[in-house]
Amino acid sequence: MRPSRVISVPVHNTQSLGGIGCCCCRCCSCLNLGFLKTGPGRLKLVEVLLGSFCQSLALQFDAKYAGTIGLSFQSFTTNVAWCFLTTFLLLVCYIFSSKSIHLIKSSLFEVLFNTLASLTYLGSCSFLGYVVNVVLEPVYAITPQYQVYPAMSTAYMTGSILGLIYAYDAYKSYRFFKGYRH
Repeated sequence: MRPSRVISVPVHNTQSLGGIGCCCCRCCSCLNLGFLKTGPGRLKLVEVLLGSFCQSLALQFDAKYAGTIGLSFQSFTTNVAWCFLTTFLLLVCYIFSSKSIHLIKSSLFEVLFNTLASLTYLGSCSFLGYVVNVVLEPVYAITPQYQVYPAMSTAYMTGSILGLIYAYDAYKSYRFFKGYRH
């Protein structure tokens, strides 16, 4: 019979939680802004920023051409939306609760989410890249000032980079899950 694993959460006082330093006191001590200076914090911040960039490119430049490139656009925007929302919620949890960092990161959720996000980003970006190069590139070659092709090319390339970042985050989350803290 295997012994059960007990997860303990360190108790912090208000001075170690962080917040914003104002003169001689601390404001907003409920904020854990120090998380953004750590490796996982920077990864989450990059994932949120690149995800919002991909989402804005897709919605700004290709919403009216969604019928032209079809299912690849729909799968890309759906994937970006769910990954962005989940990553943003994780980032908010980590910023507002230092206990969440240890509880969520030591669970299997972070590993599975990052792995699935990586695979779906790489898959949807490959599909979008194929369709953009087959359908939109010929239109771009003959139509002056056709901005959809460069925008969608940037979107699937950025999404592919983001998929690799999620894969790295999945690896780091797995190591944290297994007990490696450095």
